[in-house]
Amino acid sequence: MRFEAFEKTIWLATPTKRDDELKYIQEAFDTNWITTEGTNLVEIERQVCEKVGCKYAVSLTNGTSALHLAVKLAGVKEGDTVFCTDITFGATVNAIIYEKAKPVFIDTEYDTWNMNPLALEKAFELYPDTKVIMVVNLYGTPAKYDEICSVAEKHGAVIIEDAAESFGATYKGRQTGTFGSYNVISFNGNKIITGSGGGMLLTDDKSAADKARKWSTQSRENAAWYQHEEIGYNYRMSNIVAGVIRGQLPYLEEHIARKKAIYERYKEGLRDLPLSMNPYDPDTMEPNFWLSCILIDKDAMCEQIRGENYTCYKSESGKSCPDEILETLAKYNVQARPIWKPMHMQPVYRMNDFVAIDDEGRGVVTSWDSDNKFDVGADIFQRGLCLPSDIKMTAEEQERIIQIIRSCFE
Repeated sequence: MRFEAFEKTIWLATPTKRDDELKYIQEAFDTNWITTEGTNLVEIERQVCEKVGCKYAVSLTNGTSALHLAVKLAGVKEGDTVFCTDITFGATVNAIIYEKAKPVFIDTEYDTWNMNPLALEKAFELYPDTKVIMVVNLYGTPAKYDEICSVAEKHGAVIIEDAAESFGATYKGRQTGTFGSYNVISFNGNKIITGSGGGMLLTDDKSAADKARKWSTQSRENAAWYQHEEIGYNYRMSNIVAGVIRGQLPYLEEHIARKKAIYERYKEGLRDLPLSMNPYDPDTMEPNFWLSCILIDKDAMCEQIRGENYTCYKSESGKSCPDEILETLAKYNVQARPIWKPMHMQPVYRMNDFVAIDDEGRGVVTSWDSDNKFDVGADIFQRGLCLPSDIKMTAEEQERIIQIIRSCFE
């Protein structure tokens, strides 16, 4: 079946501009507060604390810098092990490496595509001295925090919550960004609320917030001259970027509602195909639906082989695979993306330990190239796909995308 290509690219996720951003940027220029102090910074920190339900927020250059400071605040030192969600963007893990610690990757579970609490418990049996857990809310869906927090408390471990993708999502009515001692959200250009960049560290610990502020401004001491008694960083957000975020924040709930509508249209339009949407538990979770994703049924996968920088597949009637769908959508000027490649499969992290659950429920350390059926993250990467989730996409445009996807299974 042939379709007309879209005249303009349908993107995965792009910023949605509002009129208020220019007002707050202009205010910063008019008052000459264009550096790392000003009303916009004060306001977005106040508003995010009010929305999320935390006591303190520290505005930083991006989510990665916030993750780095969270790792430092958690007391991670060179040689320490840190348990980390396996399916995530590289920034999560890189923040651990900045402090010369050793990430141990915890496999994913199918219910939420997030950290498997059972694998986390087994990991403590293998690495009992670990004291920090980095948990990610993949694609805006909360992890199973009752189970994860219970494991952390049992072993006296600190949680860092990477909520970069889940701003506005809730778990049992509680906002993400509050489940760790140190929590992070992102305002990157593709996030549900954006400043073109920017991130925040969230915490209920005043001393931690004060320490993060000091570190983020080159660790300057309270002296008339530049006095430095510890290493610092140039991580503070500018008042200009904060103005963009300030103009966006009032629209968070509207953005979430529109993201959810996209998810529901995909779910309905693709419901009779051999695939499922990225899952969540509606009784305990309300994602922000940042990205809508699909997972093709195992018996509906055509042959697909992925190398380091190449892929090939063999078309088969009634079946498809992520790479065929990606290629077909691109032909019609539509951007989609593979699922995040699991960290234990990345060349730079392949030598790090990876804890999964085998068929008998035992925690095992496995390797990136093992052909085992209990590597959940590798399976989701192989069969999963992120679909266009831009809230400026119209329902009519999305319907055409749905029909293109359907054609791949004919």
